[in-house]
This record gives sequence, structure tokens and C-alpha cells, in this order.
Amino acid sequence: MEPRVFDKVLIANRGEIALRIHHACKEMGISTVAVHSTADSDAMHVRLADESVCIGAAPASESYFNTAALLTAATITNADAIHPGYGLLSENADFAEMVSEHGFVFIGPSADHIRMMSDKITAKHTMKRLGVPVVPGSDGAVKDAAAARRLSDAMGYPVLVKASAGGGGRGIKIAESADDIGTAFATAQSEAKAYFGNDEMYIEKYLGRPRHIEIQVLADSHGGVIHLGDRDCSLQRRHQKVLEEAPSPALNAEQRDQIGAQVVEAVGTLGYLGAGTLEFLYENGAFYFIEMNTRLQVEHPVTEMITGIDIVREQIRIAAGAELSYAQDNITFTGHAIECRINAESPVTFTPSPGRISYYHPPGGLGVRIDSGIYAGYVVPSYYDSLIAKLIVHGKTRNEAIMRLRRSLHEYVIEGVETTIPLHQLLCENADFVNGDYDIHWLENFVGPEDQPHAR
Repeated sequence: MEPRVFDKVLIANRGEIALRIHHACKEMGISTVAVHSTADSDAMHVRLADESVCIGAAPASESYFNTAALLTAATITNADAIHPGYGLLSENADFAEMVSEHGFVFIGPSADHIRMMSDKITAKHTMKRLGVPVVPGSDGAVKDAAAARRLSDAMGYPVLVKASAGGGGRGIKIAESADDIGTAFATAQSEAKAYFGNDEMYIEKYLGRPRHIEIQVLADSHGGVIHLGDRDCSLQRRHQKVLEEAPSPALNAEQRDQIGAQVVEAVGTLGYLGAGTLEFLYENGAFYFIEMNTRLQVEHPVTEMITGIDIVREQIRIAAGAELSYAQDNITFTGHAIECRINAESPVTFTPSPGRISYYHPPGGLGVRIDSGIYAGYVVPSYYDSLIAKLIVHGKTRNEAIMRLRRSLHEYVIEGVETTIPLHQLLCENADFVNGDYDIHWLENFVGPEDQPHAR
């Protein structure tokens, strides 16, 4: 048993990811502090943590984004470190700085790297300088719609108008032709201003049928950098991932090794610390960098399933100053893993469905993992993201994983709220998915223009 790296970690998040971090900490002998809003007082991570602190009212702006309350909670519980999970404040450079300034360890990269990669224009420039291929587009911010049209006319349509500070699918619009660029620019800029307080925009070439491929990296403070292979996150609706798998059925071993090596070299040169994910569009054998997420990913379990590496444990060890537990030569990729994001939403209209879960029965068996904090009697709040569970399956082959997924979805029972389980059941029966023949636009066609699922 390795020595305990921290005595106590405060988990600055909620839901399944808070519970996931709790599990890793307890297996390392670390005490945990759960924070929660008034709406989450009965959440599973709150029930299981060694200590819990209520940090505010139900709206996230009054609780989970309340930096003063979070730092106060860490102070009164004598926490050593703060793990931000994903979402919320996980990629907030100012919060990372505040954590360090108040004498706690931020379990994540430096504030400088968070700030660098949160600006999509700066991130692209940085990766291009480090030899990582990027999507063709503007060299920097585009000041207005007229400049956007001139650049797009020269580049060729269609193009994407994107917010420099964007994320989660916000601040992105497609311009199919010169006639569309004015409206696309104005709409995306307005959305970016409303959501991110930053209306700086840039232009990218719109690729026809790309895959969304991402590479998971880990880097320590001793010069060690490794990649944990790729994930295919192409099944998306409105730029939100729905299902992920590893490895991608679109890549071969040579392509995987090549892009992995490029990423490791770039991250090492950057001096990055902790877990991170570089996201690419992949089309016709070429990779194009689009962004780097400086945090744990929702879909990290599929990588854990094929590598056997606990990414959260490594995050914690790295933050404590330890060397990576693995060298690149020690990492092997075994079998295939698929993750379904189960949301409390209508599977047809995707309208959120908060409420009390009256009955809950998760699937089990060999190669089945559930990351969730829900239970019978739990009330799904209306204030937060509708993700309530992640179903992850692993098989020796992709076909075995798909068959295990079908069986698990059939066994998964959540009553009292609507969920997207029926959508996933349709997806894993679809011939295109079974054959691995899909791209980032495929799911939008599958659910239809009116968000009605239909076979293609």
C-alpha cells in the first residue's frame, strides 16, 4: 500500500463525479469532505463522505459557483486539497489561483495552463506552435461579420463561427454560404456574450464528415508524460456528447500511436501538470486539434476500462508531487469499452425530467460498470445538468461490448422520471453504429430535425 498523499480532500462538485472522486480517495486512505447545496442534502456523495458542508441555496450560482463558500468549507474542515471534478469551477483559472493562495492544493493543472487552454484561439496558436495539426481557420479573433465574410469567402464554405471562450456547444453556428455569415456571426456572438461574458469570435473550416477523437494524457512534475490512448466521442447532439467508446473504430494502431506520440511531445514541451484531454476532428486520415480540456472528462471511464488505470487516483498522486505510476511502455490497451450517458430527459423531445425516482435497478455482471449517485427515493433536482448515470461496458471485442451494452440497457430500470435509456437502446441496435460508420453529424440526423428519433 502506497503512503497516503493527502489526509483530507474537499470535493468541489456534485452528482456522479463527486461520488467517483470519493471512491478514489477512500481507496487511497484519504478522508473526504462533500459540499452541497440545499437541493443536494440527500445526495449519495453527501451521505458517504466523512464530512459534509452546505454551501448555499439550490441555484448553482449560489452554491457550487460560490468560491467564498467553497474555500470557507475547506478551511473549517482542515482539508489539504480541493478536487474540482468536471464542469462547474474545474476550468476556472481564477478559482485555481484562489485555492493555491489560500494554502490548499488544487488537484488539476496550473492556473496559467487553464487560462491558456480556455481561450480557444490561444490554445490553437499554442498547439500549432508545438507541431500539433489544427483545423484551418482564422489566425486570431475576427472583429466583425464583414471580416468574417471576407475570410470565409477566401476559405470556402461551409464554415463554423465559434466563440473564443466557448464550451458545451454554446457560441457555435454554421454558415453554409456567404448569405448566412452575418446572421451566424451575430447569433453566435450574442450567445457567447450571454453565456461566457466574452464575445470574441473566430472562424474555422467546417469539415463534412469528421469523427471526434480525443487523447487522454497524464503529466507529473518530474517530466513524466503519458497518453492513455484515444476515445471516440462522435455521437453528439447539439455539440453535447451522448455515447463514447474506446478505442475508436475509425483508427488503426499506427494512427493511434502517431497522434499519441505527437500529443505527449506537445504536452511535455508545454510543461503541463495533471490530467488533460486533447480533442481532435479526424477526417480522411488527418487529425485537426480543436481544444484541450484541462480537467477530468465525463467519459474517462472508457479509458480506465481498457487500460486498467485509475485516472482520478493518478490526478491526486500528481497533485501531491508523486511521479506517475506508469511509463508509456507499461500501458496496454485491452478490449473495447462503451459509455452511455443516461440523462433524466425525454428520449424523444430531450425535455428535462426532474422528480423522484420511485424504483431503481441497475444492471450488473462481468464487464459492467455504473457511475451514478441515484437510488430509489432520490429526487433529481431541476437546477442542474440532467446527467444522472453513466453505463459503461467492457468486452474483449467491440462486438462483445455492444452485445453486453444491449443486455445491460434492457436490464436497467429507472422509474419515476423519464430517461434517455430508450434512445441508447435504439442506437446500439442501429446498423451504422454496429458497423462503426458514424460521424459527428450522424446523431442529429438520427434524432431528426424535430428531435424525433427515427431509423436512418
